Amino acid sequence: MAIECLVLGAGQEVGKSCVVVTINGKRIMFDCGMHMGYLDHRRYPDFSRISKLGDFDNALTCIIITHFHLDHVGALPYFTEVCGFHGPVYMTYPTKALAPLMLEDYRKVMVDRRGEEEQFTSDHIAECMKKVVAVDLRQTVHVDEDLQIRAYYAGHVIGAAMFYVKVGDAEMVYTGDYNMTPDRHLGAAQIDRLRLDLVITESTYATTIRDSRYSREREFLKAVHKCVSNGGKVLIPTFALGRAQELCILLDDYWERTNLKVPIYFSAGLTIQANMYYKMLISWTSQKIKDSYSTHNAFDFKHVHNFERSMINDPGPCVLFATPGMISGGFSLEVFKRWAPSEKNLVTLPGYCVAGTIGHKLMSGKPTKIDLDQDTQIDVRCQVHQLAFSPHTDSKGASDIFIKRCQNPNFKFQKCSSSGAPGTSIQSCQNPDRSLTPRLQVKDERVAEGILVLEKSERAKVVHQEELLHRVGEKRHHIRFAYCCPVRVSDSTDISSKSDRDSCLQLLHSKLSCELSGGNIQNFGENLQMDSFHISVCPKDYCPYRIHETSHSETLAMYFCCFWEAIDEKLAWRILSAMENLDLREI
Repeated sequence: MAIECLVLGAGQEVGKSCVVVTINGKRIMFDCGMHMGYLDHRRYPDFSRISKLGDFDNALTCIIITHFHLDHVGALPYFTEVCGFHGPVYMTYPTKALAPLMLEDYRKVMVDRRGEEEQFTSDHIAECMKKVVAVDLRQTVHVDEDLQIRAYYAGHVIGAAMFYVKVGDAEMVYTGDYNMTPDRHLGAAQIDRLRLDLVITESTYATTIRDSRYSREREFLKAVHKCVSNGGKVLIPTFALGRAQELCILLDDYWERTNLKVPIYFSAGLTIQANMYYKMLISWTSQKIKDSYSTHNAFDFKHVHNFERSMINDPGPCVLFATPGMISGGFSLEVFKRWAPSEKNLVTLPGYCVAGTIGHKLMSGKPTKIDLDQDTQIDVRCQVHQLAFSPHTDSKGASDIFIKRCQNPNFKFQKCSSSGAPGTSIQSCQNPDRSLTPRLQVKDERVAEGILVLEKSERAKVVHQEELLHRVGEKRHHIRFAYCCPVRVSDSTDISSKSDRDSCLQLLHSKLSCELSGGNIQNFGENLQMDSFHISVCPKDYCPYRIHETSHSETLAMYFCCFWEAIDEKLAWRILSAMENLDLREI
């Protein structure tokens, strides 16, 4: 089994999701997103890292798209039509229906209204969608005779899916964005119990525990009501699909209960099409909406109307949903420029905003001025309100200690030659080149290892192992394994001589470093160490850890005592197998 990951986007940042996984010879791209905070080459993933020659058809087996948000699908038409990938693209039926709307709206905003250079055309979007193979939830799809995939419900937005992939004996899940908390129009993520070799999951709110949905809704409604009661206008910059429908359901219900007469508007165009699709895709929504569908469609909003550009300067209070979210351009930016100078008005940001956008600047601390470009400055006097309506899962179910330990650095030090790849030993065993200058490579490999605890009347929680010991009132118990391993040595070796024993240990270190490529075996003079595995010369005539005395009777053998912990069992058998096949007679 072999698995390799190449992260082209969304590693240590939010935006531009794109991860290429090689699993048992199959190479799969998960998501192909764009970064909303950049307008230069950083907007798209660096596809040249997949293939220097641009031969993407041979470099990739397929592409899997988890949902229609631009940070997950925004670069897809560029990659398939401009870069030239012709292979299959897999996504759910709702994503296939809604992704073209998002892509075309983005293209219009950036090219038709802002006059930027066109990255892909409407025809590119249409041709790209012809490559899409739509899948149902829990449907096992055989991409070829070795590769199979299956989609699971992810919540987040309509049509969002987590994808299970199996190639031979290797299995993995890529979650994309998901939400474990059901909201007003979507259910919680669901997936089978699976035995996996790799999980790649979003971590947008991995270190955050947000308030309950009800307290967030109450705070949001209170802020909106206060603003319109004082004659102000409320701008809610949001993406047309997902959060807009969630908040429209909330406001429509509140307006009905409180009999408010202030108009609520949707910016026309994309959202009208989006609501039409939501009405058609009821089977992907929450159970409550499905149960009431026969008598009432939740997306038939009684108090929400279409908004025209000519109404921007109309007097009187109102609430307006305008795209795109984050105020990264388009109509939401146009409205913000008009409404921001008034202290009566309110901008409420219902989710995460990527660095570089105006939304992020507003969330980072209310500025009095925002420079849009060299010639345009926006006077900001309006109220700014931030709410965590983002449909991502948070860290509930993980203890504070576990989260902190996951954030701690976990440095790995590895020697390699100046011209070699990482993991190359200082000297090649076959052809040593002493002109090569050794250098040290430092990696920070953070691994989240925890224990799932189920306590009576409490929710399941992941805790750190040291925290568990404290909970149950036990001390840590170490289980160590030992084996006295024979290695062939020269007949002239004097085992009773300390200098000969030291020489053999040095030679063993050199040989093992060559045999275990990529390993970092440290030499401490009297012993060798790799992780918890320790090796030292055994000077005893009789050792309790020595299993056999006669396997090397035809040649002289020196014994090395080896100790390791259970966590390094696989590493131990690799080293011991190498040692028993070594011959220290040749220096």
